[in-house]
Amino acid sequence: MTLSVVILAAGKGTRMCSDLPKVLQPLANKPLIKYVVDSALSLNPLDVSIVVGYRAETIKSVFSKNSFNWPLQKEQLGTGHALQQAAPFILGDVTLILYGDVPLIDVDDLKKLISLTKGGISIMTFNKGDSQGYGRVVRDNNKIIAIVEDKDCSSAEKKISEINSGIMAVDSKKLKKWLKQLSNNNQQKEYYLTDIVKFAVEDNSRISSYQALDEITITGINSKYELAMMERAYQMSLAKKLMDQGVTIIDPNRIDIRGELTCGQDVTIDVGCVFEGKVILGEGVHVKAYTILKSCEIKKNTVIESFSHIDSSVVGEQNRIGPFARLRPGCNLAENVHVGNYVEVKNAQIGMGTKINHLSYIGDAEIGSDVNIGAGTITCNYDGANKYKTIIESNVFVGSDTQLIAPVKIGQGATIGAGSTITEDVPAEKLTLSRTEQKTVPDWKRPTKK
Repeated sequence: MTLSVVILAAGKGTRMCSDLPKVLQPLANKPLIKYVVDSALSLNPLDVSIVVGYRAETIKSVFSKNSFNWPLQKEQLGTGHALQQAAPFILGDVTLILYGDVPLIDVDDLKKLISLTKGGISIMTFNKGDSQGYGRVVRDNNKIIAIVEDKDCSSAEKKISEINSGIMAVDSKKLKKWLKQLSNNNQQKEYYLTDIVKFAVEDNSRISSYQALDEITITGINSKYELAMMERAYQMSLAKKLMDQGVTIIDPNRIDIRGELTCGQDVTIDVGCVFEGKVILGEGVHVKAYTILKSCEIKKNTVIESFSHIDSSVVGEQNRIGPFARLRPGCNLAENVHVGNYVEVKNAQIGMGTKINHLSYIGDAEIGSDVNIGAGTITCNYDGANKYKTIIESNVFVGSDTQLIAPVKIGQGATIGAGSTITEDVPAEKLTLSRTEQKTVPDWKRPTKK
């Protein structure tokens, strides 16, 4: 059996009050439709068609590396009309119909749904306490005989709690046949895809159903409020998975994972932390409150103090970073390194046991082991056009308020006196300093206000 997937993504999403198409609104920093596409591709379909309309080219640009079909629905005349545009592109034996604004579909549920198709239709349903606004699944002797949209429901049908998720798998040959029979004879004057159930009944085709286990997996998003609620529900589900693996999350309501977070044993994450891209936390790592980690690896037993920001860097074992520290892309820290408050490091290799504890900027640098960088030290790595490297060998002591004008090399065991501006290489094991003579001006008087 071969599979075709059709994803409906033509609507603007008026209730989003945004120029961005609804299916491109971000959930955990990823467009809604990307979740749907990723799930679809995991099923190894023969072909994927994404029905587009509003800002079609913008949606296509997100998938420029994929070979998808792009049926165009110029007018949004209903789900049935959307499928009519996709019909010529369907090549598989079974067609799976998904929605670009239903991001958290469960792949195992989809596999079970597809397996039930068997020459007819299989419909994913859900038993919802408050079914207002949803299409109802109408049964007779437990057999599905129709799906009725909420606005077309009779008073008896409105009491039905089993709802249609919209997700279904259909025999492709029969789907194409039934799509030609659709009409818009309803209150909305739209071509409902759900009307194919009626045609299946008339043809005596098999109609099956599979009830989703979790409502979040079939929930669509139509407004910024619903997007925010889905975000929190999704974040809670990610937090639960981590806690089930032994991670301590102080408050699962206050964590944001906007990518992939992998944690070792005995990791602790405090409130308000944000994880972007691929982040790896080793055993015993403690990430304190309101820290942002992006595309980085933090090795075991390291503490990241509050309000720190680490991007595209590797932090070694038993480091202490922050608070208020910033590691920009390209940093690689060895073991037992301290980077303290209001220190910024960029594109730097830092050796074991080195300490940069206060108010410093270290950029484009190579620093050895057991170096002490005094408060207020700056590597002056940029001349307005080009960037240059500072090399500081092991066991160097750099006094406070020092400027190192790159390119420059500080030899092993050297000491730089506080307040120095270093423009030439410094020899090993020597004291180097650059200061003007201190003067006191006699008879000087401070100006007074006139």
